[in-house]
Amino acid sequence: MTDSNSHNGHVILIGAGPGDVGLLTLKGKDWLSRADVIIYDYLVNSNMLRFADDSAELIYVGKKGGHATLTQNKINELLVQKARPDKIVVRLKGGDPFIFGRGGEEIQALKEAGIRFSVVPGIPSPVGVSAYAGIPLTHRDHASTISIITGSNEAEQEDVKIDWDKIAARTGTLVFLMGARKLPRIVEQLIKYNKSPDTPVAVIQWGTTSRQRTWTGTLSTIVDIAMKEKIKPPTLTIIGEVVNLKPVTDWYETLPLFGKTIVITRAEAQAESFIYRLEERGAEALLYSTIKTVPPEDWSPLDHALEKLSTYDGIIFTSVNGVRFFTQRLREKNKDIRELKGVRVYAIGPKTEQAVRDLHIKVDTV
Repeated sequence: MTDSNSHNGHVILIGAGPGDVGLLTLKGKDWLSRADVIIYDYLVNSNMLRFADDSAELIYVGKKGGHATLTQNKINELLVQKARPDKIVVRLKGGDPFIFGRGGEEIQALKEAGIRFSVVPGIPSPVGVSAYAGIPLTHRDHASTISIITGSNEAEQEDVKIDWDKIAARTGTLVFLMGARKLPRIVEQLIKYNKSPDTPVAVIQWGTTSRQRTWTGTLSTIVDIAMKEKIKPPTLTIIGEVVNLKPVTDWYETLPLFGKTIVITRAEAQAESFIYRLEERGAEALLYSTIKTVPPEDWSPLDHALEKLSTYDGIIFTSVNGVRFFTQRLREKNKDIRELKGVRVYAIGPKTEQAVRDLHIKVDTV
């Protein structure tokens, strides 16, 4: 795990995407599996942490509802501190590190400290959430430009930095991030600067997850809808004619298991493919392994059997794990599948059968 080629460690800023675990990039998943330390945010789906090594140190530094676990300066210091003992440190951030993710600030701190760094981009929330809400941000008949604006900031007067007159005049799609609490202000300013009150609006909460909810209206109605529904962060707001396409292009919220949360108690090694099948049908799969398969403390009974394999009439594999440990021990004893010559092979269940066939061993009876 540790990067032996680096004197001061290596920090990798990874964009976790908008929420769906399946939207994490392959490179991001690979770095997670190699990390010594993972420092992650509130908007990161915690199910992604299952890709981490069991020995990895997990540190939560999230900000929720305006309340930060650590200030940004403290996070910068933490990154430097954790990287210095020649560690691989993953900084896991929601969306993309360079789009309202303060990735640039963290890299500046690492550069000043002489810490090696890399960046793995993530699917930005405007792209991922709008797609899962069934709202294309561009369309030849409706919008050829996109404007992405942060709807939240610590500074009380942050909105004075937004050129509302210019934004309201734009004919393309407007996307406001993290703007649930400032929705009344956003609507007020857009209408003030002559944006039509009839402009379609969509507010998406917990986008790309099974908790996703979408409310649609217009500039004149969306604030009342938000108050009635008590919409809370995290949200993304889309303003523009493309919102009207949702009834035609919706797909995620119509999946058969959308909105369902399913707990899986299988061992992690066997659960991953099942998790993906559930997620592609719209469910949120939570892995709580109640079973852990470990090697036996004493291999001698199996070793004795391996020495006499050729004398047996048959061998019965009862599980995928049994196949795995059998072949592992066979290799450790400098033996291979030729030891099964003349021995009939039985498997209990199709999964076990497939595990045996993957070893290019014929199964006589299932």
